[in-house]
This record gives sequence, structure tokens and C-alpha cells, in this order.
Amino acid sequence: MRLDKPKLLSDALKQFLDRYPHQKKLRQGMVRAQWAEVVGPKIAEQTKEIYFQGNTLVCIVPNAVWRHEINANRFQIMQRLNEAIDHKVVHELRVSAY
Repeated sequence: MRLDKPKLLSDALKQFLDRYPHQKKLRQGMVRAQWAEVVGPKIAEQTKEIYFQGNTLVCIVPNAVWRHEINANRFQIMQRLNEAIDHKVVHELRVSAY
């Protein structure tokens, strides 16, 4: 017979992540997975590449118009990405056009 109470899955996952040795990389992957949902389909469609350099999330877009659009909303995007994974992973968002 079990004497301990069942845990919420979200609590068990958070506890696992806190002990996981590569938690930073895992959380960065979670941020990348949330990108399209956070920024919406139009920006996600224009995003050609997204990756981390340290704590900076780098977003590559096809032209200066999209760079300006994302750059103007970067603080809101960073906040929403961090909230989506319940951890501050994105400290800066840098947008480049090619």
C-alpha cells in the first residue's frame, strides 16, 4: 500500500528538470518549440532560423521589414517565451536579416 500522495504531472516534471544535468539545453529546446505558438503564424512563417548564443535567442528573418517588426516586439516576445516554459531562459532577443 502506498502512503505518499500522488503528485501533479507538472510538479513532477518541474522537479525532474531541476535535477536534470542538461536542464539549460532542454529549456532552450522548449523555448524553440514554443516559438511559433508565442509569435503567431505570420512571424513563425518568416523565421528562417532560431538558435541560442549563450542566453541570447537569435532569430534570422528574410528582410529588414520583418527584423523591425520582431525587434519592436522583442521584450513582449521574450517575456511570453519565458512564461511559456515557466523559467527565465531568454535574456535577450537578437533579430538579424539576411
